[in-house]
Amino acid sequence: MNESQETGSKEKETSEPAAPAVIPGNGAPPPLERAPLAYENSNFLNSADGRLIRIVSEYIEPLARFRREQIQDTVVFFGSARFHGRAEADHALELLENTGSMQPAPSDEQPAKAPDIAAGKATELQLKRAVAAVEMARYYEDARKLAGMLTEWTKTIPSRRSRFVVTSGGGPGIMEAANRGAHEAGGKTIGLNIRLPFEQAPNPYITPALNFEFHYFFMRKLWFAYLSKALVVFPGGFGTIDEMFEILTLAQTHKLAKKITVVIYGSEYWKKVINIEALVDTGAISPKDIDLFQFADTPEQAFELLRKGLTENYLAAEAAAGKLAVTQEMPSGQELMANWSVEDFLGPEIAKTSK
Repeated sequence: MNESQETGSKEKETSEPAAPAVIPGNGAPPPLERAPLAYENSNFLNSADGRLIRIVSEYIEPLARFRREQIQDTVVFFGSARFHGRAEADHALELLENTGSMQPAPSDEQPAKAPDIAAGKATELQLKRAVAAVEMARYYEDARKLAGMLTEWTKTIPSRRSRFVVTSGGGPGIMEAANRGAHEAGGKTIGLNIRLPFEQAPNPYITPALNFEFHYFFMRKLWFAYLSKALVVFPGGFGTIDEMFEILTLAQTHKLAKKITVVIYGSEYWKKVINIEALVDTGAISPKDIDLFQFADTPEQAFELLRKGLTENYLAAEAAAGKLAVTQEMPSGQELMANWSVEDFLGPEIAKTSK
């Protein structure tokens, strides 16, 4: 739904003239009710005139929650929302109708079932989808495992605030797998959901206090990029490709004043989907731009790339600067606050951008 559609009906309400007041017999106008406070006036807040306030709210409200939950930085997982993982009971797989939708796609678009294949009733599309569904289910399980491994490791980092928190788009598929793995490992995990025209819901593995829903795509993208110190890109479609190249473009053009580790998971899939070498051969990108990311094909390989990048780019430098805590014991509130800097109070650590 676009912005004009969203506000159209409510703007009509505010543009209609008020009915004339009924004047009592003594000629005095009737008593007036109190006008609503501007920030409680839903007609105004949901109108075109209130758009700026809605945009700013999608910056300030998440920031307040990140500070309250002591989130310093994140590792973002991107990937397809269109497939379920292997169900624990029968490993049944189902293709979803739209990205983020809770409704299954039509039967002729679903992966072929074994009886249909044996009877020769499966279409070519269904056969291709059956093979792809098995592969995508593997990626679900790999994302779940990798998120768990990363979270277990981050819990060993001595810090007052939560480090490298697993973050996803908050929906099903790979996003659910990432939140699920972090949840199962006992860590906090963030879901940055988006409100779409069709039915959707946040996956149940997101930490409740870190469950967000955005109206504006660009504000959601801001929060993906602002806190992230690493990015893991699992197989996906338009949305995944868009998000991946946006981060790579920011890194390529030095608009992020930080080093970000980018791991592209599933080299076979991505090398079929995107011909990076052709971009280099035609001069569309520089050969050194390939160094902006690394491929991984197992959770163990991806984890080692993440741990190495995050340690070299951040933890080693912080340890050298004496910013990491030297003890696992929790100090008293007074002792803790005595050692805090302004940045500790203001957190989270917001990524700077080059001017």
